[in-house]
Formats: sequence, C-alpha cells, structure tokens
Amino acid sequence: MTRQEKSMISGYRILWTDNALLELKKTVTYLEQNWTERELKKLATQLEKTLQLISQNPYLFQTSDVKKEVRRAVVLTVNSIYYRVLENDVEILSFFSNRQSPDKRKLK
Repeated sequence: MTRQEKSMISGYRILWTDNALLELKKTVTYLEQNWTERELKKLATQLEKTLQLISQNPYLFQTSDVKKEVRRAVVLTVNSIYYRVLENDVEILSFFSNRQSPDKRKLK
C-alpha cells in the first residue's frame, strides 16, 4: 500500500492511505463547486487543527462504531477522519462525508 506522508511538529507522524487521499480530493472538488471560498478555508483550517490534535494525542478521539482499533474525529460536522494508531504513526484510513450512507466507509 502506498502512503502519502505529512509530518506534524513533534508528534505522531500522519500517514494518508491512497483511499483517504482520494476521498479528500473528491470532497474538495465537490465543495469547490458547491461552497464559498470562505467555507472552504474554514474546512481547511479545521482539518489542520484536527490533524494537529491527532498528531499530539491520537487517543483523544472516540473509537469508531465499526472497528475498535479505528478512531473517528469529526471535522465541522460534515466530514469525519477515520484513523488508526500505529507504533509512532497515525494512519488516516478515510476522509468521510457524513452525508453519505455509513455503508460506504472503507476502513481497511
């Protein structure tokens, strides 16, 4: 599995799976077409804050209802990040739009 990496200042390293990056890209494309620039900036800012929190304390957020080893962080009520904690890394499994059916989540 190929992973994209984003370093966080003095915390757990954040790794994005290909699936999570694809979901993020699809979400941004949809939002660019349907949201204002101000709303997009707000989402980007909140996403960065959430990733920083996860990097500093990956056990801060609740475990998911799907898998016990997977955690869920809500970003502005419209999106959730699903991730798991590895040894010194956090692997982002999904950037999920909460408006979708939960059956569409891919948490492999």
